[in-house]
Amino acid sequence: MVVLDASAVLAYLQGEPGAQRVREALETGAVMSAANWSEVAQKLRRADSWQVSRALLLSFPLQLATVTVDDAEAAAALWSEQSPLSLADRLCLALAGRLELDALTADRAWSGLDRAVLVR
Repeated sequence: MVVLDASAVLAYLQGEPGAQRVREALETGAVMSAANWSEVAQKLRRADSWQVSRALLLSFPLQLATVTVDDAEAAAALWSEQSPLSLADRLCLALAGRLELDALTADRAWSGLDRAVLVR
């Protein structure tokens, strides 16, 4: 099992490089933070493709995880003025840390971070 970042899910839904790796994770079971789910919904609602994408994602054994107080504090600890990580990125990494799982991402800014696995 892995944690999915919004960028990885978007790569899958948009047929971008790394899509097959994300699909395999979705098929075998993955977890995603509710914050990252919201990020995907926000981006796809602008393209009017959210309802179809939502149904597709929910057809997999995907677990959605709430943001806990510990996740929020871990995400805050990852913040720095020089960091390219958004709040949603940091919440994804915090969830991966809490669950002791790798996090799949398509975001190259995560390269070299603990628990981060680039899909492309």
